[in-house]
Amino acid sequence: MLRQLPNLITAGRIALVVPLAWLIARQDYRAALVVLVIAAVSDAVDGFLAKRFGWQSWIGGMLDPIADKLMLMASFVALGVAGGVPLWLPALVIGRDLVIVLGAFGYHRLIGRFDAAPTRLSKLTTLVQIAFLVLELIGLAGLARIAEPVREAALWIVVLLTVVSGLDYVLTWGRRAWQSRRRP
Repeated sequence: MLRQLPNLITAGRIALVVPLAWLIARQDYRAALVVLVIAAVSDAVDGFLAKRFGWQSWIGGMLDPIADKLMLMASFVALGVAGGVPLWLPALVIGRDLVIVLGAFGYHRLIGRFDAAPTRLSKLTTLVQIAFLVLELIGLAGLARIAEPVREAALWIVVLLTVVSGLDYVLTWGRRAWQSRRRP
């Protein structure tokens, strides 16, 4: 039963998506920050447990990135709607994730089963996106004054990593698909 603990934690993280987006949309930034931090910590905990005790599973490997994508997309959209970030930023985050999901679906349908393990670049992108959301919520909640140059630099780092990691997925999986289609 303990073997399923990482999957249960991931499911709990998915359950936090709607309350998190709702709190951000209501501009209850302090409560949203608490929920986001709980979600981020749970992500680290389920990953640690899965690796430490060998509790990895195919379903966990699929659910974990889905939980991350849902949390990030909902948070960025809610912040965009609430006026916390420019609307093109959620569009970029969602666009990247849609390309990845559609590419994974296409690969699965045309080539076969695939390993959904995120790349190091993708993990870094997720970490930086979460850190940006935490920074934004801290500023919007009035817990600290975030200097505009710091906020602007953080925003452009998110943009750069989001674009580069999206391109990395397209090139990596496109190359794998091409190679597997060429094999007899």
